[in-house]
Amino acid sequence: MKDSLLVLSGGLDSTTMLYEYKEQIGMAVSFHYGSNHNDRELEYASLHCKRLGIKHLIISLSFVKDYFRSSLLEGSEAVPEGNYDDENMRSTVVPFRNGIMLSIAAGLAETYGMTKVMIANHGGDHAIYPDCRPAFVDAMDSAIQAGTYEGVRLIAPYTNLTKADIARHGKALGIDYSETWSCYKGKDIHCGKCGTCRERREALREAGIEDTTQYADL
Repeated sequence: MKDSLLVLSGGLDSTTMLYEYKEQIGMAVSFHYGSNHNDRELEYASLHCKRLGIKHLIISLSFVKDYFRSSLLEGSEAVPEGNYDDENMRSTVVPFRNGIMLSIAAGLAETYGMTKVMIANHGGDHAIYPDCRPAFVDAMDSAIQAGTYEGVRLIAPYTNLTKADIARHGKALGIDYSETWSCYKGKDIHCGKCGTCRERREALREAGIEDTTQYADL
């Protein structure tokens, strides 16, 4: 039964979720909020939805770039290089981004008669992004249930998985991860040096997947 709406970025995690749960996903929604890498991500989000025959919406959140502060909104040079950890990646936080997106997704789900909203946050995000943590997911689930007539639920099955765990799911599904985007700099190819590139490389290596991503530092 296709009763779920997926928040899809076009990155490794949400693309894996799209394929893993394709039998129950009736719609995917992506958001363009003016980040350095949105255009690259959304190319892949659209590609995979078209391939799977899943309805795909892209919604502009242009006000985020106008009013919010984050290195993701300030050009590629503002994005830090180095490890994917709290101290290094804190500047990439877009305040309450997931809260904003999930609120819209909940409204869409109720509009289109769906009972679940899915999000692909994972355990590696917890230290960096407050709106990826279990407490946030639980609170948003309660708020969405309370705020919709049909009691729409928020489902986040990857919350306690590592990115390598997710990549293993994708390996079993036969996903070609070269058709996903991770780099926060958002140039023509992955930089290979920013935190998300390094996290991506480590996850694919741990999962035993040949990394065919083009990186600028190779």
